Amino acid sequence: MKSCFAIVGLLVLLSNQVLAENWGHWRGPGGNGAAAEAQPPTEWSATKNIKWKLAIPGRGSGSPVVWGDKVFVVTAIPEQADGNAVEPEARRSRFGGRGRGGALPKLEFVLLCVHRDSGELLWKRTATRATPHEGTHSTNGFASASPCTDGQHVYAHFGSRGLFCYSMDGELKWSRTDFEPMTTRATFGEGSSPTIADDKILVPYDHEGDSYLYALDKLTGKTVWQTERDEPTNWSTPLVVDFEGGKQVVVNGQNCARGYDLETGKELWRCGGQTQRPVASAVSLGDLVIVGSGFRGSYMGAFKLSGRGDLEGTDAVAWSISRDTPDIASPLLSNGRVYFHKAKLGVLSCLDAKTGEPKFTASRIPGINSTYASPVAAGGHVYLTGRSGTIVVIKDSDELQIVATNSLGEGVDATPAPIENELLVRGEKHLFCIAAE
Repeated sequence: MKSCFAIVGLLVLLSNQVLAENWGHWRGPGGNGAAAEAQPPTEWSATKNIKWKLAIPGRGSGSPVVWGDKVFVVTAIPEQADGNAVEPEARRSRFGGRGRGGALPKLEFVLLCVHRDSGELLWKRTATRATPHEGTHSTNGFASASPCTDGQHVYAHFGSRGLFCYSMDGELKWSRTDFEPMTTRATFGEGSSPTIADDKILVPYDHEGDSYLYALDKLTGKTVWQTERDEPTNWSTPLVVDFEGGKQVVVNGQNCARGYDLETGKELWRCGGQTQRPVASAVSLGDLVIVGSGFRGSYMGAFKLSGRGDLEGTDAVAWSISRDTPDIASPLLSNGRVYFHKAKLGVLSCLDAKTGEPKFTASRIPGINSTYASPVAAGGHVYLTGRSGTIVVIKDSDELQIVATNSLGEGVDATPAPIENELLVRGEKHLFCIAAE
């Protein structure tokens, strides 16, 4: 009997280690942006604590994901008429804008697999070659959705170009290229990332046309359910939350934040109050889920997962705020605190996640003026990333305490991935592995 308990204990330990040692989704294993066991460095420079860096062709702000010794990133590489890749300098000048008033380039949509220890490119897979049907914002590329992996397969989502499933060794298992082409608000482009949940992969598809949330069988790509959404363009990513023996899918929206049943796609609850063209994804703690947006307005609310129907104005809204809320960067939830930037600025607030009571609010972070990447937590610290490539490390605490200010020498829009003693950062030109020397 003792040996049985020992085996069970070992399996639990191994399961916990798998969760601790992998970062299979751009917001981490719990979807909150926190790596409970990781201990990456807090200081680095061009010559200090850079384990390796690898040049990444093309453009993309999809965040890196990690499983075991493999790191996955996506990119979109412009091609010339002869099929050759455009050099970086030419790419920036010719294809840096929205594509209005001129022909868009043909792009090679690519998934890259990099060896985590050496930085060696293990394999490159071209999912498709296509010319986008519409342009994108000057600060957005055509590979903005982050890949995700469960250790058996890795999924690359290129929006209107499709969803592609590969083995961990790069063998294409299936693809879905039958989605309706998106028409995004003001041709700002696409960028919502898929989420793996049990035997499904969830694909958000909100745009100016008919909007849906899809659940596909992750092994075959076949549609399990497809739920209509009365929502315009939305760039947020679904969060899957365990609650009372079931699982809910929480998705932001301009009209309402909503919760759905994972098994059926049935809407369970909704709450209005969000602002225009939401981008930030939800975080959760216990029986609460926190959703916010901050473009042309400010709103963040904590909703009880037990609520049903329209929650607005009911006690199912545990708390809400109407200032300094996040726009592009998603909030971080760590140790009972929720951290978030004001709009696209570096200004940071921290609240008690259960009560909404402030720890500190609207605090300026020197060196960070604009943010797209979301904050992450690891090793008792929070890593705040500016678009310039400056990453400020603060204490994960009730008070704002700056520990270090670092720079990689190039812009960063993708969210870093903390894992074990490393921090993986996708920059404008390179993928960096930061680790203590």
